[in-house]
Amino acid sequence: MFDIGGFELMLIAIVGLLVIGPKRLPETLRTMGLWMGRIRRSFSTVKSEIEKEIGMDEIRRQLHNEAVMEEMKHIERQVKGSVDGAAADQSDSNSDHATDSTHQEAAQTVVPEPTPPPRSEAELEAAHAAKHKIDERG
Repeated sequence: MFDIGGFELMLIAIVGLLVIGPKRLPETLRTMGLWMGRIRRSFSTVKSEIEKEIGMDEIRRQLHNEAVMEEMKHIERQVKGSVDGAAADQSDSNSDHATDSTHQEAAQTVVPEPTPPPRSEAELEAAHAAKHKIDERG
């Protein structure tokens, strides 16, 4: 609010000492301090009442939410850009590699069919026993 430096404070103290006198100066400073505290409290009370009237808390929440949403959109754009760039790089390398060895990979690649997970304890035991029989043979 006010920008008062050390020189200004010293000047005020000297003038106060000359005008009020050394006997009444401490009492006057104490009284001024009390009045300054009361003024600050009344200003803060008026400020909070005005903020309540205009719904300042709601406005702050909305501004905060908008900032968070904007940040989320920014992150989403970054992630999409990264994913799109990685997919483009992978498709470029795959298309170059695929034209050279398409026939070789088709003959060598065998994709096993996924087996559904067992649903009961008996099926679990049967799958475990079958696995051990295969391991013993192999």
